[in-house]
Amino acid sequence: MNNKTETSKNMIRSLVAVLLIFIAVYFVLRALFITYAQYGRIEKVLGVLFFLSEAYVMFHAFGYFMGIYRLNKKGLAEPETTVLKEYPHVSILIPARHEPKEILESTVTSCYNLDYPAKAIYILDDSSEQEYKDQARAIAKKFNCKLFRREERHGAKAGVINDCLKNIDSKYIAIFDVDQNPISGFLTKTVSMLESDSKLAFIQTPQYYSNLHTSRVARAANMQQAAFYETVCEAKSASDAMMCCGTNVVLRKEALDDVGGLDESTVTEDFATSLQFHLKGWKSLYYNHIGTFGQGPENLGVYLSQQNRWANGNVAVLKKVILKLLKNPLALRPVQWWEYFITGSYYLIGWAFLFLMFCPIAYIFFDIPSFFMHPAVYAMAFVPYFILSLTIFYISMKGRNYNTKDIFKGQMLFLISLPTYLAGSLAGLLGFKKGFKITAKKCSQHIPYRALWPQLFIWGLNLSAITWGVNRFVYDRSPAVLFNMAWILYHFVLLSSVFYFNEEILEKSKIRSSR
Repeated sequence: MNNKTETSKNMIRSLVAVLLIFIAVYFVLRALFITYAQYGRIEKVLGVLFFLSEAYVMFHAFGYFMGIYRLNKKGLAEPETTVLKEYPHVSILIPARHEPKEILESTVTSCYNLDYPAKAIYILDDSSEQEYKDQARAIAKKFNCKLFRREERHGAKAGVINDCLKNIDSKYIAIFDVDQNPISGFLTKTVSMLESDSKLAFIQTPQYYSNLHTSRVARAANMQQAAFYETVCEAKSASDAMMCCGTNVVLRKEALDDVGGLDESTVTEDFATSLQFHLKGWKSLYYNHIGTFGQGPENLGVYLSQQNRWANGNVAVLKKVILKLLKNPLALRPVQWWEYFITGSYYLIGWAFLFLMFCPIAYIFFDIPSFFMHPAVYAMAFVPYFILSLTIFYISMKGRNYNTKDIFKGQMLFLISLPTYLAGSLAGLLGFKKGFKITAKKCSQHIPYRALWPQLFIWGLNLSAITWGVNRFVYDRSPAVLFNMAWILYHFVLLSSVFYFNEEILEKSKIRSSR
């Protein structure tokens, strides 16, 4: 490690340490101001809810930045490998349902060209339409692959994989979604890692979208993926709490058999099964080297559907995490419970952000305060936290060669996803399981705005609040009005990106469902 790199790591660690201090100071001051605030019952209730929403957001910020701190302190060691003298057999599973021929054939071709001799390719065709069945059969025949179909559909992707596993006795199982194309050395490298440690249940590798230049949504979604795979996953792996992400992964079949196969009770079967692995004493590993090129969502309809499904599944798994923790708190190490709770509860953040967004609007329209803190104290406590958190995030991502413009676009896409997080997480809490929805592969980038009514409703509410807030400030010149207006304007600008992402029309667009 050169001196420049070490200096950069020390700087980031120092900034994170200062940030954590500001978080602690801010919460103490906020609690004091709420305790002694002289307001009515309604204002007090809103104030407490506002404070709890802030706490939830900062709780997840704390988890993220602690991961950055640990990585910049210790780093992530290069995984151990074993030189392969013999090649254990690997079964490559490609789940597919109503996939266009060119997409499925591209993935099968990539798997066929893997430089690993002891492999068998399975197309798990779950299509119900004859056209797609015929195409899958033709591709299987062309590449001498095994075509698997089942009589009765259950458990979506997890179900078809489990059914296929009953007929497989390979040592390892590689899973690729139908829009993921591995490079030639993928299996040789990952299998050599699995062979070096018999307790490793799986090796997870990152997803990288190769269609970045096809749409604004794809590029911003890739930025969000980068924040997850470049930082979050490395931190989880360092804590032996890395989760399986459902694709670009190689699993030990013995471990799968030990936990009874993939968990079919949730749409995020990969996350749920990871919990079972760790509870059974298996280990996991994240290998942060791009070995697969895939397709990201290319319009808001596909992207939001994907986010809804992830929110639904993660919250459903969160309930399992809490139940397992209460039954046997010693089943995992504290840091592993922490990582599972952070991941499972992430999509509930939509509730917190939306409440924080509506409170300034309530003040502008109805003069109901929910934030009890002197402006000078707020400026000294919260503003440094806000600036520091953005600074550390941007520095860490730029250090991994991502540019500022793309990072900001990822943040914009996050904000317009909040209503989707809310809907998906609510369904997960109530036990409603959202299945896979196959999206048309060829269509315009633009989707009807009636499908984006939640985003437009919040955008219009913020616009109305800005208009009314300007009128209020002209007449009473209140600093509180100006303070709330600043937040409303900030949210309005970010929410306006719904038009930026939805108005792009491409001459040739192939919208691919991201699984």
